[in-house]
Amino acid sequence: MINLPEQNTSLPDNLQIIDMHAHIYPDKIAEKASIGVGEFYNLPMRNQAGSVANLLSSAAQSPIEVTGFLVHSVAVTPKTVESINNFVSSECKAHPQFRGFGTIHAHTENFEQEIERIVQLGLRGIKIHPDTQQFDADCKEMFKIYEILQSKKLPILVHCGDYRYDYSHPHRIKRIMQSFPNLRLIGAHFGGWSVWDLALEYLEDENIYLDCSSSMKWLGKVRTRELIRRYGAGRILFGSDFPMWQHKKEIECLLSLKLTIDELEKIFYKNAKQILDF
Repeated sequence: MINLPEQNTSLPDNLQIIDMHAHIYPDKIAEKASIGVGEFYNLPMRNQAGSVANLLSSAAQSPIEVTGFLVHSVAVTPKTVESINNFVSSECKAHPQFRGFGTIHAHTENFEQEIERIVQLGLRGIKIHPDTQQFDADCKEMFKIYEILQSKKLPILVHCGDYRYDYSHPHRIKRIMQSFPNLRLIGAHFGGWSVWDLALEYLEDENIYLDCSSSMKWLGKVRTRELIRRYGAGRILFGSDFPMWQHKKEIECLLSLKLTIDELEKIFYKNAKQILDF
């Protein structure tokens, strides 16, 4: 049995972790890209280059084995969509524990062909970050993309929330789900980074998954546990948001919430396996 600080009960030996939110970048730009992400959130990113090697090194420090990763990157402009998808696909082929999401931009001209190519590349869905890509999550261009994803049963991971912007506000996510009720959508950061109460107001009753990445630092233990139980552990996914955070600290923080074994198993890996074939 695994014993960790602040955990009321011993954890089962077969407990595993699937990281459903990990960014990766080519080695030559990994440091610059990570610094840029840190600057966007006003957080220092020293020695945290988002390379594949550093992702695996971070996971190796985890007190519980990380057996799978959902990896992705974001195309800030339409012209980088194709190269990013090629890169993520190549890394997934090189690392059997990876599952990859492609990227798309609302203003990708050949979006239908690119979605088809994403499937052919072996990628399992799409990740978007409306705030850095600078388009409304519920714009008419994205609605055309959601329609395709829903028909193909391809999941989409959406960065949600930012008090500084309206691009990915929870009210936009709600409109998406009401328009595409069968879309397999994962709302990052409990559905609304930095606007968590608004996210709960808009999304509590929507049929979506939510990841817990980049949230616990600001929410604190009590509010994090409250949100998990309001949404239900069956809807929550563990995500590190690497390279923003290191696995050891994020995992130990979640373990310190004193959730039940059933809740931890759902969050750490069982829910992920309902979405992807890890």
